[in-house]
Amino acid sequence: MTELISVAEEVRDALDAGRPVVALETTLVAHGFPTPDGIEVALESEAAVRAAGAVPATIGVLDGEVRVGLAPEELERFTPEARKCGPRDLAACAVQGAVGATTVGGALTAARMTGIHFLGTGGIGGVHRGYPSPPDVSADLLALVLSPALVACSGVKSLLDVPATIEYLETLGIPVLGFRTDTLPLFSSADGGPPVPVRVEEATEAARVAAAQWQVAGCGLLLANPPSESFDATDLIEEALDEAAREGVSGQAMTPFVLARLHERSDGRTLAVNRALVVANARLAAEVAVAFAAL
Repeated sequence: MTELISVAEEVRDALDAGRPVVALETTLVAHGFPTPDGIEVALESEAAVRAAGAVPATIGVLDGEVRVGLAPEELERFTPEARKCGPRDLAACAVQGAVGATTVGGALTAARMTGIHFLGTGGIGGVHRGYPSPPDVSADLLALVLSPALVACSGVKSLLDVPATIEYLETLGIPVLGFRTDTLPLFSSADGGPPVPVRVEEATEAARVAAAQWQVAGCGLLLANPPSESFDATDLIEEALDEAAREGVSGQAMTPFVLARLHERSDGRTLAVNRALVVANARLAAEVAVAFAAL
């Protein structure tokens, strides 16, 4: 049987040399944006990582392997038909030869196996509204427990139960840092979230906290980065969630469904804000990775 994990030469060389590497997920490519925006966002994110001095490692499942580092032509294969791959799905997706777009949890799992400690994304999954009925909690949270990685994001996906997710993160012992903010951003909205336990001002400070965290506990941590342009989509989210309930949409299909409705009904405002924040978070993750390498 062939090796399950395939690491691109550039990524392997950087890891061997101790240079900073930043993981990126592929669910954003396949399900987070309409085609071809997802591919463009992925390429912009990789460019932002490189401009900050790190090496990008976009992660997805292709041709029976979990690929850590993808070429531009490989990104084009992550269409809306790709499987959404969390930690539980990586092995089966690879064995069955399917195309698998990694979630935050899936990318963290592959990153842990290859020694990558930084990841940039839009927002993380968490506790779904109505919990415990349905009893739906994102695998992103458990992946953070298991992975010594800092995830730069714009908070928790705002279609979820954000206060419950913050409580759940505390229960799991996952630190949440606010990057130049005292409150958790709500994905496309910079304001309105619960207070963050810790505020940091610079990438170097975040890197030092991460280094200390991995000595103390070994689990992951979140670095919440407010979007530079804020858009309050609360009313649109409620409308989309109501529509999802009427149509019986649930589980992994929920986020793509809601995002598509938001992009359509905001006349593209959420699309533009989400695109900018994904790239900004990739850049911030790279800045912290570079600072960490210099400690």
